[in-house]
Amino acid sequence: MNNKLYGNLIFELSQEGRCGYSLPKNRFGNYEIPVSMRRKEDAQLPECDEMTVVRHYTNLSANNFGVDNGFYPLGSCTMKYNPKINEEMAALPQFQNLHPLQPAETVKGAEAVCTLLCRSLCELTGLHAFTLKPFAGAHGELTGLMVIKRYHESRGDMQRTKVIVPDSAHGTNPASAAVCGFDILEVKSTPEGLVSLEDLENIVAQEKDTIAAMMMTNPNTLGLFERQIPAIEKIIHEAGGLMYYDGANLNPMLGAARPGDMGFDVMHINLHKTFSTPHGGGGPGAGPVGVRKGLETFFPEVSPYHGNFAVAIRAYAYILSLGREHIKEVGPLATLNANYIKEQLKDVYELPIEGLCKHEFVFDGLTDKSTGVTTMDVAKRLLDYGYHAPTIYFPLLFHESLMIEPTENESKETIDGFIAVMRQIAQEAKDTPDMVKSAPHNTPIGRVDDVLAAKHPVTTYRQLISPQS
Repeated sequence: MNNKLYGNLIFELSQEGRCGYSLPKNRFGNYEIPVSMRRKEDAQLPECDEMTVVRHYTNLSANNFGVDNGFYPLGSCTMKYNPKINEEMAALPQFQNLHPLQPAETVKGAEAVCTLLCRSLCELTGLHAFTLKPFAGAHGELTGLMVIKRYHESRGDMQRTKVIVPDSAHGTNPASAAVCGFDILEVKSTPEGLVSLEDLENIVAQEKDTIAAMMMTNPNTLGLFERQIPAIEKIIHEAGGLMYYDGANLNPMLGAARPGDMGFDVMHINLHKTFSTPHGGGGPGAGPVGVRKGLETFFPEVSPYHGNFAVAIRAYAYILSLGREHIKEVGPLATLNANYIKEQLKDVYELPIEGLCKHEFVFDGLTDKSTGVTTMDVAKRLLDYGYHAPTIYFPLLFHESLMIEPTENESKETIDGFIAVMRQIAQEAKDTPDMVKSAPHNTPIGRVDDVLAAKHPVTTYRQLISPQS
């Protein structure tokens, strides 16, 4: 392959005088552009022939990694396959060509989809009502916390300004609570990776009258099911607080348990995770918020629209495709796949917490630490074998966290291939550690200097042009 076409910027392929387009004949007449709107100098645009442009962007597209072209075991954020039927439904012109401001009487079909999706989410979670307005998971967290805040204010309980968050929580939990005006109280985890009831009781004893809510993810960020939910729920409710369920890890719960039945009052769902809609690259997302009966009156107006409507269509198509019978298989299959990988690799990768996991689990780097090969090195080496790396260095409970989530969609053959490569890398770490430490070797760009990239990012082509040029 011509590396000049493959690895360079389109600007670097530019040759003065070359042109890859022709404009159609002007059918609109000549109109003078006001001087105030004209450029002072020509735009800096590349000058390339059509074949160069086509090859350049085609080759670049081959570098994109997605669940459609490879295994994507990204822990914490479920990166589930998005069935093509979802895309077909979202692309129907009756949906795609709607305008958010057109008269309500002309969008009855779209409103029906939203209503039916909300009913499905209520059934799947055990909650009473949902709003589709939040545009993302973190936006849903903020919306749910606003519900909690308005609930306490409606009762004149103005001193409830604190939210309890486990130390294993997603980073957005304390961030969302802070944005909503709450103070954060961190509850520690036990050596088994679960919420410490002793620490929670101590916090509640000291802060009882100021607690607004407790935010929890179940299974938690370690992929472990919080077995003390009834006791936790009782402690918080008796203190006058509400229970908030972070729905980021809802995937393994489908068909197994419902947050509403566990005693949670408010939750958000990441449609772009649990319900298979596209995820990554900055969006789109959707974070519907559900509440128990009596709290629906406190939904805030966080958006004048039903969030990202096309994402809602995809999620509803996914639910209809599986149906009541087969959606119950999602959680058990995700759990089976995760435990299979864990058991096949725990002799060569350190498993800090033994026992049954749910949809994901966390290794603490390689078992053999003498090689000096880190989790970062393992992740980089995986790229050479064509795999996207799992989540690394999160959660922060372990020094060399390697977080793996296979989801329910992957076949045994795919998972076995991933296991074989992970074992191969563990062996390479012993035999040729320097090769692993210098990976990746088969990608267009090798290992970058992360610190330099963060402190001095190159964000425009102009920055690449030296003053002498």
